[in-house]
Amino acid sequence: MTSLPFSVQEQPALAPLLGAGRHSADPARVMARFVDPLGVEREVPWLEAAGEQALEECLPIQQFPVLKGRRTAPGWWWSATDRRLVPYGFKAMRTQVMMLDHDPRVVALACRPVELLWHGRGGKIISHAPHLMARLADGSGLLVDCAGPFGAGRRLVWRAAHLKAAATAAGWRYRLVGPPPRVVEANVRWLAGYRHPRCAGGRLPEVAACFRAPLPLMEGVRLLGDPIAVWPVVFHALWTGVLSVPLERVLHERVVAVATRAGAAQ
Repeated sequence: MTSLPFSVQEQPALAPLLGAGRHSADPARVMARFVDPLGVEREVPWLEAAGEQALEECLPIQQFPVLKGRRTAPGWWWSATDRRLVPYGFKAMRTQVMMLDHDPRVVALACRPVELLWHGRGGKIISHAPHLMARLADGSGLLVDCAGPFGAGRRLVWRAAHLKAAATAAGWRYRLVGPPPRVVEANVRWLAGYRHPRCAGGRLPEVAACFRAPLPLMEGVRLLGDPIAVWPVVFHALWTGVLSVPLERVLHERVVAVATRAGAAQ
């Protein structure tokens, strides 16, 4: 199953810049602005917001405009993680929403739920709302900015150092991410078509039992019954992590799958 390193991988060229914490703003002086679930806009110290506020439940602090000539307009992604629609602003962001939705360590997703503010040179207030926020299973948070296929702009790279320092001080993580490997993205996009729980059909324990030992997908499907009825269940099992395959390889019917510990426990 796709793990967190895939969904939050940093572009190698950006790694040294993201480590420039000595040039970042003091996290204790960074403020957070958000709109709570009741629609009330609030501004509190970032460390307080990160520790006490369920930011994943907040409304988007900024909307994404529809730009003429752009092939992908803002839209909505139905999240299997928390069973609701999550907005996205552009294609690269939609891809990262999908990758985070597939990640087993992510328990909630939100689009731009918080804006961080700090003082720059000359006392000028600088603000930035990361594209995505994810709540992880350990209770910490993850802030994500999405770079397109041609990389991130200079301004975003510069701000990344400030955001990473603020996130680290709060026990969170920040990532400026580029596109995932093409094969991984294609495989996850295919499995995402079967992410809805209705695809399970109540047969996940049966699928896990069939693949207790490694088995090519097609052979397991034939053992389980009618392929037309079984394939959606198998794909859903791959999405949820009941079954595991190497997603770095092209997904096809002869790929060997095996039940994970979580799947075997069902």
